[in-house]
Amino acid sequence: MTAMPPPEGRGGGGGWSPRRIDPADRRQLAESPVSLRRIARLFSPWKGQVVVVMVLLVGASLLGIVPPFLTREIIDRALPSRDVHLLVACTVGMVAVAALAAIFNVLQTWLSTVIGQKIMHRLRADVFSHLQRQSVGFFTRTRAGEVQSRITNDIGGMQSVVTDTVTSVASNLTTVIAMAAAMVMLDWRLSLVSLVVLPLAVFFSRQVAMLRREITSRQQRTLADLLSQVGEGLSVSGIRLTKTMGAQRQVTDHFVDTSRQLIDLEVRSQLAGRWRMATMSIVFAAIPAVLYLAAGLPGVRNGITIGTLVAFIAIQGGIFRPVMGLLNTGVSVVSSMALFSRIFCYLDLPVEVDDPADPVELDLAAVRGELGFDNVTYHYPGAQEPAVDDVSLEVPAGSSLALTGETGSGKSTLASLVARLADPTSGRITIDGVDIRRLRLCDLAQIVGVVSQETYLFHATIRENLLFAKTSATDDELWQALRAAQISSLIESLPQGLDTIVGERGQRFSGGEQQRLAIARVVLRNPRIIVLDEATSALDNDTEREVQRALDALAEGRTSVTIAHRLSTVRDADQIAVLDHGRVVEIGRHDDLVLAGGRYASLARVPLVA
Repeated sequence: MTAMPPPEGRGGGGGWSPRRIDPADRRQLAESPVSLRRIARLFSPWKGQVVVVMVLLVGASLLGIVPPFLTREIIDRALPSRDVHLLVACTVGMVAVAALAAIFNVLQTWLSTVIGQKIMHRLRADVFSHLQRQSVGFFTRTRAGEVQSRITNDIGGMQSVVTDTVTSVASNLTTVIAMAAAMVMLDWRLSLVSLVVLPLAVFFSRQVAMLRREITSRQQRTLADLLSQVGEGLSVSGIRLTKTMGAQRQVTDHFVDTSRQLIDLEVRSQLAGRWRMATMSIVFAAIPAVLYLAAGLPGVRNGITIGTLVAFIAIQGGIFRPVMGLLNTGVSVVSSMALFSRIFCYLDLPVEVDDPADPVELDLAAVRGELGFDNVTYHYPGAQEPAVDDVSLEVPAGSSLALTGETGSGKSTLASLVARLADPTSGRITIDGVDIRRLRLCDLAQIVGVVSQETYLFHATIRENLLFAKTSATDDELWQALRAAQISSLIESLPQGLDTIVGERGQRFSGGEQQRLAIARVVLRNPRIIVLDEATSALDNDTEREVQRALDALAEGRTSVTIAHRLSTVRDADQIAVLDHGRVVEIGRHDDLVLAGGRYASLARVPLVA
């Protein structure tokens, strides 16, 4: 009787593949250590279920060593003596033990999966909610792919921590101890032989498997490159760039080269896999062969029955897998701790712009919209010079302020502070005399509406994009907002009207149409203060005039802050502030500033730069 090697696991790797600690995991833990107490707190709401899982694991492991003992009884006693009662009891016992072990495994898998999913849900919700509270500055410093990877890959890996890492360590350790004890109970001499043979078998198996692991790692990296080329080369933006640059041949050749590399790696991977299976087959044939030889030697054969030998080989063959699993325990623990570390790093990020501890209660319907800048200064993190430097302005309720100046003068930064996309480094911004840092963020969002130069539309219908501003809006309100933004006629001409899909980032529409949809979204919100960060920058002259008329009508009785793109926008403002290196160098009305012959007059002689 020979013990057969277990089948390959998922992805051809299975639980037998040796693993090495990823240097990135080591660096992560060195930079951001994780306490076991904090990890344990994640499991505390389900500690009862965790205990049940551990009991089931131990029970299943102990049940696993029972069948070989029943086999010994059948071979050594029941069959030779034709003891039918014993034979029936042993065979029924085998089936019963297998059924009970299967039930234990199913219950353990169900419970551990439920626990893992609940922890994943909690972490996903906590991380997403916490990141929503981060300032815009965080997202300008962080790659979008990194944020997505934390929420999907890292938190998704939590499932394997609960269902694989924790449970496999407990299961493997219990199984190894139980099987080792059972082997000694069966025959201590054969146990000594196994103690010599098993480490050698494990060593050779790991060496061969290491070869395949290295090839598989290279294969995965190459495949990732290939998928990246597909994603970038066949996206709307990628196709547009490739065609306009005439780089089709270059991009295609690069893709073909990468694909060709996969051929060689796949062949090598398959050969390594075959060598690995061949090695495993030899190992699993050699171990029982050595035991048969040892049992038949003159010095040890007395006292070893056939049933004992068969039972011993069955247990010894089953110990190989948990031993290999335990050898990977250190790697699994480090990988799991690195997952926790990366997730906790995001949860520990300080919230730069947050709700106040003691918010001022405002009657939103009674807000006048008087806007004040009181010695406002703002430094971008790590910058030597301030982007906004000691700005003081008063904007009466219902009036308009235009901000103008050369590129980099601080116009957009100052406007963004009004909506608390960041907080001033010093000074304060007030609405009706109240520091906006003392207002709830949700209240401020009701008071201040923003249309930026970078329009963002969800890949959804026009209706869903508009309802993002006001979920309770009726169709009549949606059409009113679209008419105010001078785009209702276009939407009416579309076969699906409000249910038209705008496409990825609004690609279904032109830049000017996207801008007008974004304006309609703000119109629907009906804020008391409007911030227009070059809101008409993507529009042609005719369309700009139409939209400007709609914005003028909307701004009547409201406060507006406009970053100037064209003189037609600037000249009609109640006051114009000219910025230079973050400072207000001139302020007044258009005609007065032109007559003054200062910086504004110089800008008026040439087209303003966005």
